[in-house]
Amino acid sequence: MAAKKLISAQESTELLNTLKKRFEKNKKRHEKLDWSKIEEKLNSNPAKLWSLNEMEISGGEPDVVDYDEKTNEYLFFDCSAESPKGRRSFCYDLEALDSRKEHKPQNDIITVATEMGIEILSEEQYRFLQNLGEFDLKTSSWIKTPKEIRELGGAIFCDRRYNTVFVYHNGANSYYAARAFRGVLKV
Repeated sequence: MAAKKLISAQESTELLNTLKKRFEKNKKRHEKLDWSKIEEKLNSNPAKLWSLNEMEISGGEPDVVDYDEKTNEYLFFDCSAESPKGRRSFCYDLEALDSRKEHKPQNDIITVATEMGIEILSEEQYRFLQNLGEFDLKTSSWIKTPKEIRELGGAIFCDRRYNTVFVYHNGANSYYAARAFRGVLKV
């Protein structure tokens, strides 16, 4: 039986304080949202707090970016200016990791995201994030890759250069010191 992924009461308090400060500092990301409702939802979902803590300690600087009325869920994205430092130099998935014979990276992004309890941003979500600010001006971020591309050995990533969001491709088994992934957590 797997251990529950929980953080201590003190860690919860510290994380909630950090998230609240970030929420208040970046109001343009969530102008119509009320922190007290978000905090209430977080307090009733300790596993989600654990995932947000994982996003935070790996350098993601998670923040609320939207609310889905249909599912009654708040969406937290990694909002660090550059791709999260604690998740860089990973290839795309376990298949890609296993295919490397030498110079293997430490891990792959799909495994890490799953372990963190989050999802990789899609291209649509990445573009939405870029409407809220300027991200990945020096780094890049892997995004969800369509099955058709992945079956051919590729994976896709994005960055922002020249005030434009670019989508690129690489072999899924590649990894770079300036590339990580951004995640989304639904609460």
